[in-house]
Amino acid sequence: MKIDKNNISDHNRKYKDSFQKEFNFVSGKLEQKGINIEQIVQKVNDFQVAIPSWALGAGGTRFGRFSYGGEPSSLEQKLQDVGILHSLTRSAGSVSLHIPWDIPKDIKAIKEIAKSNEITFDAMNSNTFQDQKDAKKSYKFGSLNNSDKEIRDFAVEHNREVIKIGKELGSKSLTVWLADGASFPGQLNFQRALDNTQDSLKGIYDTLPADWKMFIEYKPYEPNFYSTTIQDWGTSFMLANACGEKAYTLVDLGHHLPNTNIEQIVATLMYKGKLGGFHFNDSKYGDDDVTVGSIKPYALFLIFNELVYGMENNPNNPELAWMIDASHNIKDPLEDLLQSIEAILVAYTQALLIDQKELREAQLRHDVVKCQEIVQDAYRTDVRSILQAARLKTDAPLNPLEAYRSFEVRKNLIQERGSKTVATGL
Repeated sequence: MKIDKNNISDHNRKYKDSFQKEFNFVSGKLEQKGINIEQIVQKVNDFQVAIPSWALGAGGTRFGRFSYGGEPSSLEQKLQDVGILHSLTRSAGSVSLHIPWDIPKDIKAIKEIAKSNEITFDAMNSNTFQDQKDAKKSYKFGSLNNSDKEIRDFAVEHNREVIKIGKELGSKSLTVWLADGASFPGQLNFQRALDNTQDSLKGIYDTLPADWKMFIEYKPYEPNFYSTTIQDWGTSFMLANACGEKAYTLVDLGHHLPNTNIEQIVATLMYKGKLGGFHFNDSKYGDDDVTVGSIKPYALFLIFNELVYGMENNPNNPELAWMIDASHNIKDPLEDLLQSIEAILVAYTQALLIDQKELREAQLRHDVVKCQEIVQDAYRTDVRSILQAARLKTDAPLNPLEAYRSFEVRKNLIQERGSKTVATGL
């Protein structure tokens, strides 16, 4: 299914008057503060976030999974779904594939489908956290950190295969996330496990193409509950430095213990030029992987404050790779992704409104109250009409979620694919 541009035009005609009134009001207030509204709109326009291939079907837990109907049962259908999201937002112009869940059978055909949907290929994701059918080795007791060198080499070779597939598709980066760790004290030696991991990562890094990057994720717990070998940003940062200048830390919002100051982590990594990518989701307790901004929108805004500052003031840090990393059980996956894209753009736009010069002056005067007022004034600004102005410039629907429902996208997908389809890899 593809979105009909005539439907988008009809949708926008319904909302254009109310949008214009709201935008005129907001832009008038912001221009009084000396904010260049057109510059903000253009930055929103330019922002692109990758969609992960595994988020396009219903997610689940170890207790159960509830299909939503019309799920993409092939890579081709997943690209079509990303194309739908991009048509509705013009902010989802890339897909991040998970291998071996999404191994292309015909590279040329897949690239053609992606091109027809205006989709590029973002970071490739390897999988050494589960055993594949007929696998010669098992990751039950670890992959890159395993005490058995043959298993480590097996995992390294898988990552090299992922790079090879990515090269053919036009990707430029590899994301490595490990489930490696221990569930019980004494199960492994921490130092040997870390040494094995570093050696394995170097083995992957050495085959990285010259124009590629490697992103190293971290996570404090789960699926192991006593220790995780790459458990925090410091360990990831250390390993990235050990690998080389093309290796970076990747921050996933869900991969932190409750109340961790993620914005400070972001600031530190950008200061050191080692923040490579960002996975957006939200959580209440741990790695809940729920809709971005649904639980902690203010925390998301504070993180974007540091990201915006870093993008302006840390030229040593590379251009960032953005991706949504959410997967759960009870929402239409495409509606969930539309909500997440909206939340990301809202937080980004609010952060762009902060007067960094005024904030710095207040900081130097130690005017704590003024600092809080400057930051919270930006957060309390309703910026949704600015997002709409950006969409209008690219012929996207003013209200993507409303358009998705009025166009009956899910109903059409169920008619095309059936009600019992299951997304690959899930």
